[in-house]
Amino acid sequence: MNRSHEVEYCNLELRFDRKQLQNLIRGLISEGYSLYWNENDQQFLISVRTGRKLLKLRFQRSSNRYKMVGDYVVKDEKLSLWIEKLINDSRGHAIVKRFRDRQVLIENIMFGEIIRLVEVSGMEHRIIFQKRPQITVEDMVQAFKSKRAELRAGVLRLEVDYELAVLHEALQLGQTEEAEKSKVRLEDMRKEMLLLEL
Repeated sequence: MNRSHEVEYCNLELRFDRKQLQNLIRGLISEGYSLYWNENDQQFLISVRTGRKLLKLRFQRSSNRYKMVGDYVVKDEKLSLWIEKLINDSRGHAIVKRFRDRQVLIENIMFGEIIRLVEVSGMEHRIIFQKRPQITVEDMVQAFKSKRAELRAGVLRLEVDYELAVLHEALQLGQTEEAEKSKVRLEDMRKEMLLLEL
């Protein structure tokens, strides 16, 4: 075991079903870890012995689903690799801090993907990697400049007026089926108007 190896997992959130949880226990046992587990209505607890330390992995229980939550400090390299595989496989969320030689590497992970990687050395912070957001400021500026919503709003008002006339006529003639279809179309238009903030 590498003595300088230390990894801290913060804000860990991984979701499993019962079968996956049983496979996790089997996997830990096959890796040679000594462990025991305890279960009640609220949580499932797995205690893993790593050398002289005992690491307690907490899983919140919700019907037949389990959510691994909490903060963990792991000094066992093999166990930390195992937890990272769990984060990746379950598409979970976490903040991972790796401590090595007066240096900290911080990974922000969402849905099993690293979205930001920062190196901290003393007082200096250096962003090594940051995933580009899906919507950029330029996209928002472009959307505000776009006249498409305003054009659609004008057309939508005309469509609503026409559909109201169709509904009125159907009600006057006692055509309940046609009136119901018209009400459904008007409801769809109302939702679109809300999206356009009219």
